[in-house]
Amino acid sequence: MKLQFPIPFTKMSGTGNDFIIIDHRQPFLNGIGLAEFVRAVCRRKFSVGADGLILIEESDRADFGWRFFNGDGSVAEMCGNGARCAARFAYEKKIASAAMRFETLAGIIEAAVNNDGLGSVKIRLTDPEDIVLNRQVAIDGAMKTFHSVNTGVPHAVCLVDDVQAVPVVDWGRPVRYHEFFSPAGTNVNFVQKLSANSLHVRTYERGVENETMACGTGAVASAIVAALLGVVKPPVQVTTSGGEQLGIHFELLSRAGAADDGSVGDVYLEGPANLVYEGYLGAEGLQPMA
Repeated sequence: MKLQFPIPFTKMSGTGNDFIIIDHRQPFLNGIGLAEFVRAVCRRKFSVGADGLILIEESDRADFGWRFFNGDGSVAEMCGNGARCAARFAYEKKIASAAMRFETLAGIIEAAVNNDGLGSVKIRLTDPEDIVLNRQVAIDGAMKTFHSVNTGVPHAVCLVDDVQAVPVVDWGRPVRYHEFFSPAGTNVNFVQKLSANSLHVRTYERGVENETMACGTGAVASAIVAALLGVVKPPVQVTTSGGEQLGIHFELLSRAGAADDGSVGDVYLEGPANLVYEGYLGAEGLQPMA
């Protein structure tokens, strides 16, 4: 299939996690190598550049559906910051009302766009699964304690005394590929307690293969793990690597040490979803696909 240029897109940012969003309700990209297309357009300095790409598509179960791609072309089930951006995009383009539901590989996500002029969006996530606390993982010859939870995508969480001192890439990469989390791998979060209701989180993100300025599902995973361990109490304010903040709301249904899927419920993520610019992608922006 031959692409027709130019291709309209919107660039958005959720607390420094940036995305290219394309209205794909008319599926004009079907029939091409989508992974290769995503890698090309997400390539920084040579094309638009982004942490990920979102296709907004039709759904017979919700207001719309999405396909989410990491910058390396891989598919992810869910992305919290991307979900907020997709919701605001759908609202601004009149695809959905301010209160909406959309379909992801992780399930149906509920979202509400706040008309406060700040681009704030609140989403309800699917209930977390696969909670495992106090797992020992060897890094740089030393054993470190990691906890894991799936908040739509898998996350490992490590509590540290000084998150700024953590070599996020050097520690995150071996955990991301560790046999405990095979075959899909995991995102890796390093978490410092700031107060009884706040955390500072830095994330090594699977699919980006680097530290990102923010990870919404990682912020949620970090808050949930910290609460289960009795470190914080919900609601939890998370400061991201980019210095912006996310609000995490949830209900604890059981106490610390729980390892069942029903230990946490009513999980919400709230934060900004900013419209950066709209543009048109030309053929020269996809030169690596040649």
